[in-house]
Order: sequence, then structure tokens, then C-alpha cells
Amino acid sequence: MSWADGPLLGFDTETTGVDVDNDRIVTAALVRRDHTGTHVHSWLINPGVDIPEAAAAIHGVSTEHARTHGAKPKQALEEIAAELAQAFRDGVPVVAYNATFDLCLLDAELRRHKLRTIPERLYNEARPVIDPLVLDRAEDGLRRGKRKLVDLCGFYEVVESGALHTADVDVVATLDVLERIVGRFPHLASLDLDTLHEYQSTAHQAWAEGFNAWRLEQGLDGPGVSDVWPTREPVGTLW
Repeated sequence: MSWADGPLLGFDTETTGVDVDNDRIVTAALVRRDHTGTHVHSWLINPGVDIPEAAAAIHGVSTEHARTHGAKPKQALEEIAAELAQAFRDGVPVVAYNATFDLCLLDAELRRHKLRTIPERLYNEARPVIDPLVLDRAEDGLRRGKRKLVDLCGFYEVVESGALHTADVDVVATLDVLERIVGRFPHLASLDLDTLHEYQSTAHQAWAEGFNAWRLEQGLDGPGVSDVWPTREPVGTLW
């Protein structure tokens, strides 16, 4: 029996922007896949701030719609965190595409609303996490081209069940991509979850160091990417 046989819990968010320390969650989805099928739990949240037009154009949720129909963030965030923490306690892998973004942003939101973060609930780090983006880079690092979720759906011939950049659709697509990655690189299924988690952490660190070195060679400004996966401590005040 392999972890690839399930259960798995997929996680994704759509947000007001890409700053994990200061942006807010607008929609979120948790999708459990096990022997009984695929089960979706999704949230629409009033983030308490205006949703920039550029973000709304991506995920389709306007400030007005979120204010009218969205749940209060504290209640929704508590529900999301409770489900994720229980999965980690049960040893169920949490699957997230570019997991650092969603997990760090969630922990920042929890701190903002004076709720316990995932590590605080677990008295430990959040693990095991499975990130198809990290696995794809690690297993097929020489392949050219972009590696957004839509790109991997194309490469692995995953047909989305709806429009990407909708949290629940993205999670299902992420789980499908993971299945295809394991099918192409079957040795991953033989790893125990602790080994798989550490393998991804090491692989991400190596990729980040290489990417940041390339940025320096190109003379690009900015701090580059963090070499920590899947979570890091927040930066700033979180207000």
C-alpha cells in the first residue's frame, strides 16, 4: 500500500495578490480524495479589504461579490485550519501546488485574526506536504518551458473539470497532475511520507539556490526566492 493510493487532501487558495505576508484569502478549497471518491469543501471569504481588479480578473471574485456573499474571515479561516490540522494529525498528506504560497499565506491570515497557525495546532511543523511543482522540477528539471499549473496540465494531459484559478478546480487538477507525475516516476510512490517530504525540501532548496544564482548572473534586482519549503516565518506586521 502506497501513500499514492490515498487518502490525500488537496488545498488551494485564490487571493487578493501574491504577497504571502500581507494579501488575503478570497476563496479556498479542500478536496479529499480517497477510496470513496473525491469530496470538495470550498469557501468564499470577505477578505475585509478591496480586491484589486487585476486579482478579480484572474479568479472572478469582485470586492462587491465577496462583501455580499463571503463568510467572515475569522470563521472561515478557523474551519480551514481545523481541517488541515486534523489531516496532518491523521498522517494524511496535504497536496498543494506551490505549497509555500498557500501554506504561508494561510498562517499569516491566521496570525492576523489571532487564530492559531497550523504548526501551533500541531505543536510541530506542517507535514507531510506533497507539492507537484517541486516534484516535477526535481524529476524533470531539464525540461524547458513554464511550470504553472496550466502548463503541467498540458504536459501531463490532464483535462480540467472547469476554469483554472477557481480554487476547487485547481485542487482537483493538482491531484490529477500528481497522479500523472507518480505514474511517470513510479519510484516516488515507494517512498514513505517522511522521506518524500524531506526529498522535496532538499530539492526545492537546490532549485532555489540555482535560480537565485541565475538571477544574480542576469543582474536582476530583488531578493529572489526563498529556499525554505513548505513554510517559513512571516515578515512584517501582518496588519
